[in-house]
Amino acid sequence: MLTLYDDPISGNGYKVRLLLAQLNIPYDLIELDILKQETRTPEFLRKNPNGRIPTIAFDDGRYLSESNAILFYFAQGTPFWPDDRYDQADAVRWMCFEQYSHEPYVAVARFLHHLPDPPAPDLLAEKHEKGYAALKIMEQHLGTSAYFVANRYTIADIALYAYTHVAEEGKFDLSGYANIKSWLHRVKEQPRHVTMRSG
Repeated sequence: MLTLYDDPISGNGYKVRLLLAQLNIPYDLIELDILKQETRTPEFLRKNPNGRIPTIAFDDGRYLSESNAILFYFAQGTPFWPDDRYDQADAVRWMCFEQYSHEPYVAVARFLHHLPDPPAPDLLAEKHEKGYAALKIMEQHLGTSAYFVANRYTIADIALYAYTHVAEEGKFDLSGYANIKSWLHRVKEQPRHVTMRSG
């Protein structure tokens, strides 16, 4: 059986847990606390030298890390991955957008609020400015399509849903983003949806 190393409050880990649930793939979960540096132990670094979760351990002794790479691995040959080559590239594009234009701001703002000390106002303001810029792009796209790729639910939606649906934990106000809020509801209504543990 697969083993997933993860911190339950991680949105990146939640992406993997959501897809595995929706594909009905069983796995063993080993919880690691990022804030306690449990991903930086010599034992874990032998599994993933980058010291990050999520990390998947396969029965054959191989490991796979990076949440979007894991999504790509498990989505192949399933309805969560498009057949058309353009749509496949478009899914990759949105997953890159999530990692470079969304996650560093929306997710990091949330993470800053998990720390014992209040975040520095200037740092939080920067995260909010760039996070709202990403949310604006998403809002515009979702004004013309129910989902991000090929007008159907794919791993591009899973990648973007993970931190968007808890953006308010990072003090983002989604009240003016009607298209995003409707999309969040559509994703939540997908079969075998599982929730993420709040931080």
